Amino acid sequence: MTHFTLQALEALTVRALANAGANAEMARTTARALVAADAQGMASHGVARALQYAAHLANGRADGAAVPAVIHAKGGAALVDARSGLAFPACALATDEGVRRARESGVAFVGVTNSHHFGVAAYHLQSIAEQRMVGLAFGNSPSAMPAAGGRTPLFGTNPIAAVFPRRAAPPLSIDLSLSQVARGKVMVAAKEGRPIPLGWALDQRGEPTTDAKAALEGSMLAVGGAKGAMLALIVELLVTSLTGAAIGFEATSFFVDEGNRPRLGQAFLVVDPQAMAGLDTYFDRVETLVAAMLADEGVRLPGDRRLALAAAASAQGVDIADSVASALQKLAA
Repeated sequence: MTHFTLQALEALTVRALANAGANAEMARTTARALVAADAQGMASHGVARALQYAAHLANGRADGAAVPAVIHAKGGAALVDARSGLAFPACALATDEGVRRARESGVAFVGVTNSHHFGVAAYHLQSIAEQRMVGLAFGNSPSAMPAAGGRTPLFGTNPIAAVFPRRAAPPLSIDLSLSQVARGKVMVAAKEGRPIPLGWALDQRGEPTTDAKAALEGSMLAVGGAKGAMLALIVELLVTSLTGAAIGFEATSFFVDEGNRPRLGQAFLVVDPQAMAGLDTYFDRVETLVAAMLADEGVRLPGDRRLALAAAASAQGVDIADSVASALQKLAA
């Protein structure tokens, strides 16, 4: 493992992405998000992804010159076009737009089209919580899960995230993939030659498998069976039918260097509590529920572990796999 301070790792990742063709804003926002994932213990969505993104930039799967823009808007609704660039600048624009419109209208729904992999879904909601608003994030990805009762991958693993600010404590931050586990965990197991637990995935024939490589060639299983598959369908429709983005099965896998431009979709829902029962009532209700949760021994608030890891990483730095560090350094040189 190679040790980095967060600042050094971010600077290295910025240089690597810039050398791969990303413009300055794209390189900066992407590197910041990836380093934040490593700091929170989510290496599958950390700087290792910069190598994947760099290959996509080099092969035309992502446009490094893209500058996102709001292309449609009406009241509390807006649509951001990522213009086939990396997703992070477009998502930052969408959440900023969502906060602004929610402040005016009470609620806002902002979609993103022609996008790419958007990393840790909850990461994009931090700025919403800082404005004392409730936020939800949705996104699709290349097909990895079948519809309920099916065997052919159609939906992505389609994460959902939510953030609920608190009166005088870090926000509740909820982030979940709708597959049994995040596909990135299967990818890591495949790279390391490790088996995966039964119940995570199916092989190409639609049979349960413990072979991580076979799982990547097959399909992931939805969390909660048919109910999870239905939730994945809801997310797929939210981020494609309203934005014009590609459906999961229309996008080439992220895990190959060559292929089409994914043109995926994301969406952010922002609610201003002041427009509803009021901020004081909102905080009172949240804290009443949190107190009841914590009174039950063993309960851990969502987001607390990630926050603790991030605080430790801020002070002590992080360890990155030698192969990833070496590849980043080579790309950044």
